[in-house]
Amino acid sequence: MSAGRTAVRVEEHDDRVVLVLDRPEVRNAIDQQMVDELHAACASLEADPRIAILVGEGGVFAAGADIAQLRERRRDDALRGINSAIFDRIRRLPMPVIGLVDGWALGGGAELAYACDFRIGTPRTRIGNPETGLGILAAAGAAWRLAELVGEPLAKEVLLAGRVLDAEEARSVRLLNEVVEPDELLTAGHRWADSIARQAPLATRLTKAVFHAPREAHPFVDDLAQAVLFETEEKHARMTAFLDRRKDKDS
Repeated sequence: MSAGRTAVRVEEHDDRVVLVLDRPEVRNAIDQQMVDELHAACASLEADPRIAILVGEGGVFAAGADIAQLRERRRDDALRGINSAIFDRIRRLPMPVIGLVDGWALGGGAELAYACDFRIGTPRTRIGNPETGLGILAAAGAAWRLAELVGEPLAKEVLLAGRVLDAEEARSVRLLNEVVEPDELLTAGHRWADSIARQAPLATRLTKAVFHAPREAHPFVDDLAQAVLFETEEKHARMTAFLDRRKDKDS
């Protein structure tokens, strides 16, 4: 990558941020620079919570980790969790993350997609984890997150037998929430973001946090989050508006 060029292009909006993986010449392979820039984007979204839309430039989401860099990594690099740390940080962002998964999403690219809250694909989407064919494992979330998303039998086909899912298969198991034509992908992402943005922001944030809380934290964490929301002006205003609409409809 040429000096001064970014690996992640950031497009700011009032209630959302579009993050564009911008290494199309290598099918958006995830290298250290991209990881660093995704960390910077996460820091911004943690400080100023907004919906995130994640998309790849050039008709590819991310074809995987940068193999040239990956080949040179050793034990201590693995223990640093270079990719697993950034994908986990993306998963934990306060507001939902929408992944626009066009073309290839393999290896680390697939694991990045799994870390999103929603995934929208196109007919040419292909998702898989070929890591064992390269003598390693999918250590940035797929080895446990994929089973949560699609179930153990299919996850093992992908992780242990190298199966690559096409768009139809991924949609049938809800790994993709929707499939649209490539030229409609960004519009669909914004449509999903619009739906999320119509909800109460704090309620959305706390619902996501409660959803991902460990099992042993429930029901206390649910009650605690609800207690916070019960005291907000937005809860009162939204419920008052709902009752007023119903009253007008019934009258």
